[in-house]
Amino acid sequence: MERLSEHERRRRQELELLRQAGIEPYAYGYERTHTIAQLRHGVAAAGTDSFTDVALAGRIMVFRRMGKVTFADVQDESGRLQLYFRADDLGAAYELLRLLDIGDIIGARGFLFYTRTGELTLHVRSYHLLTKSLRPIPVPKEERDEQGRLIRHDAFTDKEARYRHRYIDLIVNPEVREIFRKRAHLLRALRAFCDARGWLEVETPILQPIYGGANARPFQTHFHALDAQFYLRIATELYLKRLIVGGFEGVYEIGKNFRNEGIDRLHNPEFTAFELYVAYRDYHWMMELVEELLVTLVQEVNGSLWLRRGEQQIQLQPPFRRIRWYDAVREATGYELRGRSAQELWQISRQLGLELPETATEAKLLDEIFSATVQPHLLEPTFVLDYPLSLSPLARRHRYEADVAERFELFLFGMEIANAFSELTDPLEQRHRFEQQMRWRAKGDLEAMPLDEDFLQALEIGMPPTAGVGIGIDRLVMLLTEQPTIRDVILFPHMRPEEPVLRADVSDTRES
Repeated sequence: MERLSEHERRRRQELELLRQAGIEPYAYGYERTHTIAQLRHGVAAAGTDSFTDVALAGRIMVFRRMGKVTFADVQDESGRLQLYFRADDLGAAYELLRLLDIGDIIGARGFLFYTRTGELTLHVRSYHLLTKSLRPIPVPKEERDEQGRLIRHDAFTDKEARYRHRYIDLIVNPEVREIFRKRAHLLRALRAFCDARGWLEVETPILQPIYGGANARPFQTHFHALDAQFYLRIATELYLKRLIVGGFEGVYEIGKNFRNEGIDRLHNPEFTAFELYVAYRDYHWMMELVEELLVTLVQEVNGSLWLRRGEQQIQLQPPFRRIRWYDAVREATGYELRGRSAQELWQISRQLGLELPETATEAKLLDEIFSATVQPHLLEPTFVLDYPLSLSPLARRHRYEADVAERFELFLFGMEIANAFSELTDPLEQRHRFEQQMRWRAKGDLEAMPLDEDFLQALEIGMPPTAGVGIGIDRLVMLLTEQPTIRDVILFPHMRPEEPVLRADVSDTRES
């Protein structure tokens, strides 16, 4: 049997009383004349509050009853506005205000005026209940200090509760809505950048018979209609390259990838990535493009090239620093890793304090040493280039050095933001690389790539010289919005399932 709190029971009783009074508590719609922001802008532009007939709608966030008058703060997506209800204006409808609560959504019609304290207010001539809220919401008390700074008391700050109930977070923490507005702005600007250069936005399969394009464990499912095992994609790379083979010379995709891995500050198993492939280009050209793209996006979305993370602050001033992979590790550790065997790399990793199994592959050891000793110190925008070939199974071998790949990654504040290659177009060499991945897989590396025969056939048809790049959208949003974790920029991050509990521990904040 469903267990309700006292506040929930009271709200259901109010629901019944409203219906008995002939009021439908869940409306079909409401015709607004303005949003709250439009009203404020209109008043500011006109220099007067003489808006004599306006209708707005929003959620009640504050209720203050004072006998024959009632004040309420209503919030829509664009902002808040105070409402003023007077018994002499509303008659019997005024008495029904006692059946409304914080969290209810109403429509109100009337005229604007300024109170004696200078607050813009809607004098309500009529109102309509649009949605009755059956659960209390945690509404913080707000006030401004002597310097005009907003102080919020009893705020809804519990991170787990905010992630689980993002809809409440968005209601009571307006700054969270700004994060996701910036995210949308970023995606529009990214598309505009690519479209202006004539590159085609495409969509490739999310369900794939063979996953590939990265080193990661996939999610898998059974495709009943085909009676076959399928996987959620871990990257879009191999399908986008097929399109370059097919004759498109610039393609990009913004979409979800899925990797069956842990959750931490920088990783979420479901994440959004941007990938771009341009024919007849190499990683030097792509490095300059990524530099231009990042500067363009940050300026467009934030209006400034300054980025902050806690107490740290940097300015995106091209050209960005460039350092080769082996040089970066040698500077950080004092060890020369080039030409080392897997056993030697394991011994070095132990001397550096890293706990890795003796069975770790050469690629795994190299990656862990770099991640632990170099990456955390790459605070200013830095291109790390010319990665070990074993770390780059899809990248072209360096044109002058056989043991490194034409690959770079871009780092800011210790986070990897972009990963790019001169793409490997030799089908025989790609087959050899896949076979090496399969050998590592047989030894227990569950993140090694499977061999994709159809992709190899596409390369045998012939792919022109190509540069490709992948950029993590979520991490880019973290940079632009100064958020500490990836979950703060994902609307609905994954959480461990929660057992049902007695609901509505939140106290009812309706004022009387």
